[in-house]
Amino acid sequence: MTDLQLRLDTPTFRDVLAARGQLRPYLEPTPLRHYPALSAMVGAEVFVKHENFQPTGAFKVRGGVNLISRLGEEERERGVIAASTGNHGQSVAYAACLFGVKATICAPLAANRLKVASMRELGAEVVLHGADYDEAREHCEKIARREGYRYVHSGNEPLLIAGVGTYALEIVEAQPRLDAIIVPIGGGSGAAGTCLVAAAVNPGLEVIGVQSAQAPAAFLSWQQGSLVGADNRTSVEGLSTATAFELPQQILRRHLDKFVLVSDEEIAPAIATMVETTRTLVEAAGASPLAAALKLRDNLRGKRVALICSGANITPEQLREALRAAPG
Repeated sequence: MTDLQLRLDTPTFRDVLAARGQLRPYLEPTPLRHYPALSAMVGAEVFVKHENFQPTGAFKVRGGVNLISRLGEEERERGVIAASTGNHGQSVAYAACLFGVKATICAPLAANRLKVASMRELGAEVVLHGADYDEAREHCEKIARREGYRYVHSGNEPLLIAGVGTYALEIVEAQPRLDAIIVPIGGGSGAAGTCLVAAAVNPGLEVIGVQSAQAPAAFLSWQQGSLVGADNRTSVEGLSTATAFELPQQILRRHLDKFVLVSDEEIAPAIATMVETTRTLVEAAGASPLAAALKLRDNLRGKRVALICSGANITPEQLREALRAAPG
């Protein structure tokens, strides 16, 4: 198997447990907090999993550390490469810095400047190319073939999915009586990891995915049972892709209970609400679970619900725009 072929060995709950042990020396558990104001808005008992407290400001660092910590010596010497709108790239850059591995990250030309700066500060070479994630990914794959780097796909990596699944493990240990977890979906690694944990620990725990209606590739692929592309018109970079990924989709088809689309216009005021109620920085993808909870409030009434706040990497310009969109 070459580095650019899909790694489709489906991870298991045991892999998530192993990942927790692998991550323990490097990453602390993130808090799960209850917010009465959010509970009143949704009509449910709402908890927020603060993955925006991670050292890179996003949940994906769990996957990066789990994967790169396990690379063999030959792969480490070759170096790694990834394509990202920012958070996956930060994850790979952070882990590569931690373990002394050369990293190259391909990102779109208009990528979040704070995420780009963070990747460079962590020692990664950042190549800006293309109008969106998919163009950056195609360029990344060309470089990987030419230079022989170990390509770290943002979705088709079992160790990434097992790594990010550890946040769901922390949730069910802290609140074993939850009824639902709402998780943002771009490529789907976070939702896939959540599904693995829920299926193993509490099959009655509903896992709900949320994606931007302006970039519904993962939603349509889940709905149709096969990979399909879709226009990518979203401004929500963490949910921005025109393609779906086979390995997360395999898991989502088996275990995801519900998938909801929300518009960028619904996500924008949710950013402001999350910032105001949690007193933390929240990027658009991290606010999308609240937008979904508000859309589903009739179904969630009286339940215990966790929202995955997937990241904090919002620029001042994006934050000002979100605050302008807030009601009142």
